[in-house]
Amino acid sequence: MNNLLYKVDDRPPLVTTVLLAAQHMLAALGGIIAVPLVVGAVLKLPADQIVALVNAALLGSGIVTFIQCKGAGPVGIRLPCVMGTSFAFVGAAISIGLEHGVPGILGSSLAGSVVMILGSFFMPQIRKLFPHQVTAVVVTMIGLSLVPVAVDWAAGGKGAGPHYGDPINLGIALFVLATVIALVQFGKGIISAAAVVIGMIIGYCVCLGLGLVDFSAVQKAAVFAVPQPLYFGMTFPVSGILAMAVAYIVTMVETTGTFMALGSATQTKMRGKLLSRGVLCDGVGSAFVSVLGAPPVSTFAQNVGVISLTGVASRHVVALTGVLLAAAGLFPVLGAIVVTIPQPVLGGAGLMMFAMIIAAGVQMLSHVEHDKRTGLLIAVSVGCGLAVSVRPELLSKLPAFVHEVFGSGISTAAIVAVVLNLVLPDRPVEAHDDEEEDVPQPMLVKNMEAA
Repeated sequence: MNNLLYKVDDRPPLVTTVLLAAQHMLAALGGIIAVPLVVGAVLKLPADQIVALVNAALLGSGIVTFIQCKGAGPVGIRLPCVMGTSFAFVGAAISIGLEHGVPGILGSSLAGSVVMILGSFFMPQIRKLFPHQVTAVVVTMIGLSLVPVAVDWAAGGKGAGPHYGDPINLGIALFVLATVIALVQFGKGIISAAAVVIGMIIGYCVCLGLGLVDFSAVQKAAVFAVPQPLYFGMTFPVSGILAMAVAYIVTMVETTGTFMALGSATQTKMRGKLLSRGVLCDGVGSAFVSVLGAPPVSTFAQNVGVISLTGVASRHVVALTGVLLAAAGLFPVLGAIVVTIPQPVLGGAGLMMFAMIIAAGVQMLSHVEHDKRTGLLIAVSVGCGLAVSVRPELLSKLPAFVHEVFGSGISTAAIVAVVLNLVLPDRPVEAHDDEEEDVPQPMLVKNMEAA
């Protein structure tokens, strides 16, 4: 049974496309902006340089998103894939920046991207390491890793600050969550498909009425600004290149898992050649944004939740998201307006989107063969992934290399699952590149009708 409201190559009506593209933009914008803000704050950069980083990140993410969705020769997976500056590179970027500054970060990013570009040509072989049970573990772990982000948003920020968990924050988040659920369950056509953005607009209006929206960032933002390539310059420290190379390898593992989840959400069989085009776009795109003046990019897992929730898998919708992100980079005032959305509003919508990825993973896990070997693989890999996710300080006394590789719950779960699948006896590696694989589709909400 086909549960998608719009398939990968469908073109929804213009108004519908704009609403759905804005929905993806809202889901990704916070993550894209956060990376340059965090790096800039730790390196104590002046405000104008942080603004330059943010603008370059938005413009670069938008351009690479468009190429990933539309394709350009062998580059681009041609699926609804949002690209953005990745937290996977934050640790390496900060360590490089503290010693070599922003030029060292950008030069190392450019040189290190060669690792991902070369790695993309081996994706058919890497694909064989991800049979169905391993893919199901990674998809589940992606959702489990994202839910704490939504919880922090809902509580009003990250960490135990004075307003963390304030009842007004939780109330707004629950209101937005309930609104999204109602719109998806009882809405029809565009109302159901655009439930996330409509729910956030309603939540935003409530926050306006309560005086919880801060417009100071809008007042300070420039109306128009063109990021200047090589604005910071570049240097190429060997230690920095090695650190970035490791980060790129880890990101390849995470990106492979995200592409698997995307394939499930869009009802697309994820062959090795398709993965190659997607990872190549990640590598080439990261090289491009480095020259533009921003940290590397990777595929955003949170937007897979939007597709799972709404049933809209059109790559043309997400290509427009790329245009909107690029516009936000050229018109900083637009990005500043979006940044005024209170975190509890994002939290209510995000909890729903990210939980849908967990639901998709659980559904995939229900279709694997239930024997002792598979049970061990699932239990140990998910357990290890959760261990480093909920207790990141677990690795604090280990060498930096170990922390870099296993610092992410997604990459930890993926690596452990792949290793166990190879070493546990009695079952050979399954899924070959050219085989048909019966991948169950993610759990989509009912009552989705064509607009």
